[in-house]
Amino acid sequence: MSTETASVGTAPPRPPSRSRFAGAGLLAALAAFAILGPWLVRADPAAQDFGASLAPMGGEYLLGADHYGRSLLARLAHGARLSFGMALLTMLTAAIPGVLFGLLAAWRGGWLERAFDLLANMVLALPGLMLVLLLLAFAPGNFGPLYLGLALTLWVEFYRVTRATTASVLKQPHIEAGKLLGFGPGYILRSYVLPVIAPNIATLAAFAMAAAIIAVSTLSAISVGLQPPTPELGSMIVELLPYYAEAPLHVLLPALLIFLLVLALQLVAQRDDR
Repeated sequence: MSTETASVGTAPPRPPSRSRFAGAGLLAALAAFAILGPWLVRADPAAQDFGASLAPMGGEYLLGADHYGRSLLARLAHGARLSFGMALLTMLTAAIPGVLFGLLAAWRGGWLERAFDLLANMVLALPGLMLVLLLLAFAPGNFGPLYLGLALTLWVEFYRVTRATTASVLKQPHIEAGKLLGFGPGYILRSYVLPVIAPNIATLAAFAMAAAIIAVSTLSAISVGLQPPTPELGSMIVELLPYYAEAPLHVLLPALLIFLLVLALQLVAQRDDR
């Protein structure tokens, strides 16, 4: 549930490595499939055709059909859009307040910083998965509690990295000189702070999206997240698992899509240690 903490540094940015380019390309391809797939694949992901139960790949069903005769290609396209969209929304909901709180705490310090630190420690004291499960208990299987629980868990990483990085930047002599010369907070943040924290925030954003995708799939797989017939990748694996002997590729397809989504985000997020 938790994400890795990015390094807090002020070194100048370096050109992306080949692996990051590969991750970005893979991520772009998966995003295109998630965005365009549901429009290009005309089949209804919930339409059942028991005559085509566990149909193999090819023919009328390009990637086969599940045990209810539903098109796997249509369900994978809708599942990718759901996972990708939910991960993006969760990341934005965690990143925006986390970065703003971090900037405020580093700039103002004092009681405001102590209050945000206390709030972050209170969230960390409760395991992330338990927080999500507590919220899901009020509306099991709904999108809202699942999304809110993940966002509440992930904002702490953005807050801590932003606060630590911004505080180190603000202590530098040229920033102190700028304050004495009358440069406003907006100018200092735009010109000196944001260029330094942006790479760290981008790395955390990729980690947060990967964590959200894994969490949503895992919770759906154990029947406490999104419920069938919603075409969610984790629940698709569980639905097809009893038919692994008859149609092993049908079970592996949603697992492969989860793997590729997380791999692309991890490649984009990794550091360039060259």
